Amino acid sequence: MDSNITEQEKISLTPDSGFNLVGIDPFASPGNRLYLIEHYERYQDALVAKKSRKNPDEYLILYYGS
Repeated sequence: MDSNITEQEKISLTPDSGFNLVGIDPFASPGNRLYLIEHYERYQDALVAKKSRKNPDEYLILYYGS
């Protein structure tokens, strides 16, 4: 699935600091597969939010600041 995500999508959702909780829509068109769910300053908060999502069919990743 990751091969269908463009480098530009990854760059646009990589925060300057903190962590972005990002969802992946495998059915969206290339260039539009990633979407921002929420930004967190602390890794612990982002991880708790990721684990608390209840949809088992949802694909989630965390992008950390550069």
